[in-house]
This record gives sequence, structure tokens and C-alpha cells, in this order.
Amino acid sequence: MAQPAWQDPVPLALDTAPVPAYGSGSLADLLPTLAAGQGVEGLTATIPELTPADRNCVFLIDGLGWEQIKAHPDEAPFLHSLLPTSRGGTGRPITAGFPSTTATSLASVGTGLPPGAHGLPGYTVRNPETGELMNQLRWRPWSEPKVWQPYPTVFQLADAAGVRTAQVSSPDFENTPLTKIGLSGGSFLGRLSGEDRMDTAAQRLAAGDRSLVYTYYSEVDGKGHRFGVDSDAWRGQLMYVDGLAQRLAEQLPPRSALYITADHGMIDIPFDEQSRIDFDEDWELRAGVALLGGEGRARHVYAVPGAQGDVLAVWREVLGEQFWVASRDEAIAAGWFGPAVDERVYGRIGDVVAAAHDDVVITASVNEPHESAMVGMHGSLTPVEQLVPLLEVRS
Repeated sequence: MAQPAWQDPVPLALDTAPVPAYGSGSLADLLPTLAAGQGVEGLTATIPELTPADRNCVFLIDGLGWEQIKAHPDEAPFLHSLLPTSRGGTGRPITAGFPSTTATSLASVGTGLPPGAHGLPGYTVRNPETGELMNQLRWRPWSEPKVWQPYPTVFQLADAAGVRTAQVSSPDFENTPLTKIGLSGGSFLGRLSGEDRMDTAAQRLAAGDRSLVYTYYSEVDGKGHRFGVDSDAWRGQLMYVDGLAQRLAEQLPPRSALYITADHGMIDIPFDEQSRIDFDEDWELRAGVALLGGEGRARHVYAVPGAQGDVLAVWREVLGEQFWVASRDEAIAAGWFGPAVDERVYGRIGDVVAAAHDDVVITASVNEPHESAMVGMHGSLTPVEQLVPLLEVRS
């Protein structure tokens, strides 16, 4: 029922926000579960539906959420046929984490930790030591990686336990800080083409009695951002990656399990004033804000000292019907970043955190021109962004 024009807007209740399934069915739980099944000590199998295998391969397709696979059986016949195998044959997805964005999700996959522990809680976040916004995907400005994320990766733990580990990805990623702190351990094998990555992943999987191999493809996400998930360019990439997944599945050595997953889903946002709220042109939202972090559908808002309460009140009043708007402590208490937040991570989270509920984004046309021009977006807690597949093929 529509509200009377005179009635004040009612903000979305925070307890209506879906919380990622940390500890039972999130991206952070995948590698610990697989490695624990291979006998790596100190790790716990927290996705109970998965059956141990001697050889495990994870193929992560950037940007290909659960709902996108369900909606495109013609373009992705192989992946679609595997939907009933997801999450150990339950036919259910797992969740990403918050925010549902690449840097956060890849760190969760590699470390086996939620964002509140590994410390990459967004696309851009404030560095409490310098007061600057840090882009955690591009690692700008520079921060010492091992200080920013000090925990060992699951690959490092598995490699030390005698499991043959490898990452097969673009050569461009070999020496990036994100790879070093999130996905390193064992061998990194740079391969340019998708076909070479699939073939190399299968070869590395067969190279050990116990092996753990990760491979990655990014262009589904790239085409989604540029053209949208309702575009022919995106569908073409989906068709291509469907063939890659089948190519890898058909080469699995004995005693292997292949898991196909993603770091987030994606949603197209219309180019109109109702759907794209420009922070740089909105004096009300800018008032009292020192820095705007995060991304369009998952904003970290850093207030000038003493203005935190006022900023929260204004953002909740202006956006509260379209966004879940929480203070830092409310977002932490709700479990958005995991069951706990490390002390070093606390100040990286915004004084105010805004997660989109509707098909809407907060752009920043002056300070974020590239991101503001994107068609496809992600980052929030909605099912289309949060739910990712865990498709399984075994040999």
C-alpha cells in the first residue's frame, strides 16, 4: 500500500537485509572445506554438503551469479545442466560476502576468512593510518600488503601440508598485491587464453596425489560492467565461458572434484535520475561527509569528525526506503562483514554503510567517472548479487 503523501518515509529495517552465510555456506568456507577434506590440519570443513576428494579444482568466473545462470539456459547449457549439482547436490547456491565485489570475494576465497577478518571490506575503503581512500582491487595508493592482510592463504597452508597447489590465471595477475595476499601459495601459472588455462588446470590437477588448483576468468564481469547483463556482448561471453567449463570438466583426472563458482552476481541499472543518485551533485548527501568509499551499490561513508550521527540521520532519511543504511557498529552487529571484525579492520569500514535494496546506485560523476558510467553493477546484499553457484563435476 502506498504511503500518504504527508507520511514520513519509513527506512528499511536492518534485520530485513539478507546476511551472507558465513561459517556454513559462503565463499570464505569453500577452500577450507576442500583442504580439510585433503587432510590439511587447522582447517575445518564448514560446508557439510561437500564430499572430500583427493584432487580439487575451483574455477571462479568473475561476475556470473546464480540467477544469471538460471536465466540463461540457452547461452549456458552446460553450466545450466549442473545447477542440480550445486552445493553437494542440494541444488542450492552459496553466498558471496559483503560487499559482493571482486577484491572482497577473492580475498575471502583465498584466505578462507570473512571480510571482517581478512580486512578487504570493499572496493575502496579508508586507510585509518593515512586517512586516504584505498582501492583494494588496484592497490592504490600503496600499502604494505602483508600488513594490510596478515593471515596465510589456504593455498599456503595446503602447500605446507604437502598438497600440490597452483593458481592458473592471466599473467597480469601474478605479482599484484591482491594475488600475493589473497591467492598465493604453491605455483602461479600465467596463461593468456581461456583454453590454455583450462588445459593447464587439468594438468596441474593430475600432477599430485593430492592437489588443489584454482583458475579464473574475468571477462563475463567485464562485459557486464560495460554493456550490461542484458547485452549481446555479455551473452557472447557467457557462451564462451560455458564452453571453457565443459572443456575443463572433460579433462578431469581420476579422484577429482571440479567446483565452478563466482565472486558475485550483477544487475543492470537504468540511466535515469531515479536509478542513479549522483553524490557529487547532491548537497544533502554530501553534508558532513569527508570521504565517499565503496561502490555504487555498497557505500562506505566517512564523516568529518563529530558529524557521524548527522550523516547517518540524513542518509537514512534520504535513502532509507531504497537502501539499508546502517552505522558502522550496526552493520558489524548485523554480521554483514562476518561474525567478528578485527581491530585493524574496524576503521576501514564507513561511519555509515549503505547497501542497495532497490535497483538503484549512488554514483559520483566527478570523482568516479569510470565507475559511474557502468551499466552492470554489484556490491549489495540482494540475491541477484549475493547468490553464487557451487556447481560440481566429479571423476
